[in-house]
Amino acid sequence: MQVTDSVRALALAFQAAQARRARLTANEVQRLWAQLDRRDLSGSWDASVGPRIVRAVTAGQLASAAGADDYVDQVVEAEGADSDRGGRVRPAAFAGVAADGRGLDSLMYLSVITTKQGIGGGLSTDEALMRGLRQALQLSSSEVMQAGRSAVGSSMAGQRTIQGYVRVVQPPACSRCIILAGAEFGWNKGFQRHPRCDCIHLPTTLVARRQNRGSVDAESFSPTTRPGSGRAGFLDPRAYFDGLSRAEQDRVFGQVGARSIREGADLGQVVNARRGMYTVTAYGRRVAATREGATRRGSFYRLERRRAIDRGQVSASGRGFQLRTPRLMPEQIFELAESREEAIAMLRRFGYLS
Repeated sequence: MQVTDSVRALALAFQAAQARRARLTANEVQRLWAQLDRRDLSGSWDASVGPRIVRAVTAGQLASAAGADDYVDQVVEAEGADSDRGGRVRPAAFAGVAADGRGLDSLMYLSVITTKQGIGGGLSTDEALMRGLRQALQLSSSEVMQAGRSAVGSSMAGQRTIQGYVRVVQPPACSRCIILAGAEFGWNKGFQRHPRCDCIHLPTTLVARRQNRGSVDAESFSPTTRPGSGRAGFLDPRAYFDGLSRAEQDRVFGQVGARSIREGADLGQVVNARRGMYTVTAYGRRVAATREGATRRGSFYRLERRRAIDRGQVSASGRGFQLRTPRLMPEQIFELAESREEAIAMLRRFGYLS
């Protein structure tokens, strides 16, 4: 069974909308970056530029996450299935926090650090500022795209009809993404990504593990990096590889790797697609968590305080409450949950579903 054109069209439309939001956010970040005082980078960042950049990225994340439920539900309808929602996405839960769990202010300030390091390393101020800007644009775009992906992952968990997803790769893509094109995953499998990754979930009501459900003809889905090539949205790694010129194969996979693949080596054995993830120690193990929303004004803090009040653990005013539970990331919830219902309950508990 193959991905239908109507479902594929929904995925590509969603990806295009997410990419547009990321570009608009990056444009605003670039505009604000130009207002940094080169004589006082940290001072001007703290006083004005930094908070405004964080607000711009947060707004982009919020818009990116807001479309998750509609996208997932449209796929259910396109596949002719009945909706069975156990919860809806709370877009604000995916905004204002970086993909690794830290606050956006800390993440985006890295671009200022990079600029200062460049100046200290002998670059001119203009060159160093350009290096910092490139990092700021990459970070802002990646965070907007990832907010949408995390929201879609949570929405799929909340939509019981969805059983998994197929990974859709948009050319041009890196080798790590290419080997995952068309791969099928369960609804509770986290999405592997890297900075500037624009791959997306294609939710599905059916998962046929190891049955090549996501594969399509090389002719139909040749890379759009080649003039006159086929449609966008890639679902087959080998078709992608074969559609590249020899020079592009060498550039993306390395000369040795590309030669090995041309001689019949498996792409997955050539490319290492794993990446590290920020973790903390909790629940007797290393888990992916975030401190965002855990401050006294944070949404997760308020949810936990309300639970403590309802249980009679603290007074009705909440006085004396202390948050001791780390807020898990959605990917960690999927790993820990032993059932769909438990995943929904945990996503609601940690503020990702209402």
